[in-house]
Order: sequence, then C-alpha cells, then structure tokens
Amino acid sequence: MKLRRDRKKFIVPLNSMSDVAFLLLIFIMLVALINYRREVKIEYPEAETAKKTSAEKNAEIWIDRSGAIYLDGLPCTLTTIENTVGDLYRNAPDTRLHIIADRDTPFSNVHKVLEILQLLQYRVVSFVVKDA
Repeated sequence: MKLRRDRKKFIVPLNSMSDVAFLLLIFIMLVALINYRREVKIEYPEAETAKKTSAEKNAEIWIDRSGAIYLDGLPCTLTTIENTVGDLYRNAPDTRLHIIADRDTPFSNVHKVLEILQLLQYRVVSFVVKDA
C-alpha cells in the first residue's frame, strides 16, 4: 500500500512583520531605560567644594540616619562590608568606594565603616555630598 503525501505550500504572512519589528524595538528601548542602581533615600550633606569622579568602577556604601548600612543599595552588616570590600580590593584595587551618609547620621556610624576601610588599607574612598 502506497501512501501519497500532498505537499502544501506554507506561506508566512508578511503583513504583520513590520508591526512585530516595531513592538520589538519599543521593548528594547524600554528595557534599556531601566535603572538597575539601588538607592537609599537620604538627605545629602552640603560641601563648599566638590570634586566629580567617574561613574565607572564604583561601589557605594550608604548609611542612613538610623545607622543602617547598605552596600550598593542592599542592607548589610559591618562584617559583610569587611568581607566584600576585602574581596573587591583583591580583585580590582582601583575601584572607588563612595560613602554616602545622611546629613543627620551620627559620625560614630560613619566612623565604624571608616575603621574597617582603614584596617583593610583601602585608599580609594570618596564622601558623596550635595554641591552647595
């Protein structure tokens, strides 16, 4: 018994291809605009003079007014900062650490972080302030 196979032509409709391409373009543009940087809401202290640094190779340590510490926007402890900054220093010693503290943060909270950086001998540190 011999079976016959009919070959039917398969046609791709090209009418909607431009619509699909346009929607894909919009999707890519929206995804590219998403800001993945996590920020902690603080009130920046003011400074008379400020120096701008490059946005590349930065790590941020945030300290809010209650003394909570965040590393790149994620809550952490002093031990976590010590371990992470130690690894960061071994892997990329030219990475700049930005310390961003709220205006009303007691200096003792900032000093705890600075003691850790001093023990690790981390020398590329900046304090982020609001330009007056």
